[in-house]
Amino acid sequence: MSQEPIVVWHQHSVTRADREKLAGHRGCVVWFTGLSGSGKSTVASAVEALLNASGVRTYLLDGDNVRHGLNATPQTLAALHGEAYGARFGLGFAPEDRVENIRRIGEVAKLMADAGVVVLTAFVSPYRADRDAVRQALGGGLAAGGDFAEVFVDTPLEVCESRDPKGLYKKARAGQIKHFTGIDDPYEPPASPELVLAGGEESIESLAKRVVEMLCEAGVVRR
Repeated sequence: MSQEPIVVWHQHSVTRADREKLAGHRGCVVWFTGLSGSGKSTVASAVEALLNASGVRTYLLDGDNVRHGLNATPQTLAALHGEAYGARFGLGFAPEDRVENIRRIGEVAKLMADAGVVVLTAFVSPYRADRDAVRQALGGGLAAGGDFAEVFVDTPLEVCESRDPKGLYKKARAGQIKHFTGIDDPYEPPASPELVLAGGEESIESLAKRVVEMLCEAGVVRR
């Protein structure tokens, strides 16, 4: 029987404190969650613009962008490396694929926060347990001294469906897309998010400012 390789975490000479001192602010993860079309990506992008303009080091991890590479679909990888490779490493949209999608994003975001970056993520991330697992991996919420802030973009399904910027709801209603959140797959809203944004009721600028204010109050960035 072959032994498992020994994997050891290596400590580096440059610490997180060193990186944050250079950046002039803390690293953390702001996790935007909500239905497709709720405005997650739009608000996250506006928050990043505000933070960047004030000298904060940021990076926005967007659901669609990540699906082009790190969490590519089986079809994408099959075209590059063959069917077997795509089937083994690609992620579709079935429940188990969604779980792994969020796990990978959480690990990447954790590394970037350790680098002193304010990481903004915009993913439907429909399952509460998956988001809570990322929260735990990041040491809990900002108020508890951790690196995680969950922002729930609470936009009603009918509003999201009326926007339907990619035509996904229309396809889901027609049965052309399976496992679509809000139609034939559940969305589990956060139990205790750090911030709730009423999508569709306030301007994007107003919502973005509320997120930045949250980070200021938590001591992540300076006013």
